[in-house]
Amino acid sequence: MRKVNYYTEEGLQKLKNELEHLVKVERPDISKQIAEARDKGDLSENAEYAAAKEAQGLLEMKIAKLQEVVQNARIIDESKLDTSKVLLLSTVKIKNLKNNKTMQYTIVPEQESDIKSGKLSVKSPIATGLLGKKVGDSVDIQVPAGVIPFEIIEITR
Repeated sequence: MRKVNYYTEEGLQKLKNELEHLVKVERPDISKQIAEARDKGDLSENAEYAAAKEAQGLLEMKIAKLQEVVQNARIIDESKLDTSKVLLLSTVKIKNLKNNKTMQYTIVPEQESDIKSGKLSVKSPIATGLLGKKVGDSVDIQVPAGVIPFEIIEITR
């Protein structure tokens, strides 16, 4: 059974660009390395040839996996998402009630998470605790450091 993954348009385009780079740049480069190693003589004792063949096998596995991911990817239609509660692709401003610090995160598919840019995986403890909640709701979320109480300040798209 194929696993369908949901992406933003930006996230899916990033995957397609990576796949194109692997196919159009790295695959020919490895083929060239194999040809050069083959020209050096006896293949049974040629470490460069063996290394290039192994690299080719790993690259082909990576390409096949990425092709499957792209083939089974679906883009999320943001226009149909409810903005009254926290859902995937919501940008949520929350207040930590322990230290009164305010943070803002966008809830994104797991594959697109990047905490440095404020993109929080939908499967993370904080996102899981926020899903379905509305502005003004308070929620206690279990994180590795313990339980932290948060209040939802704002939800946008």
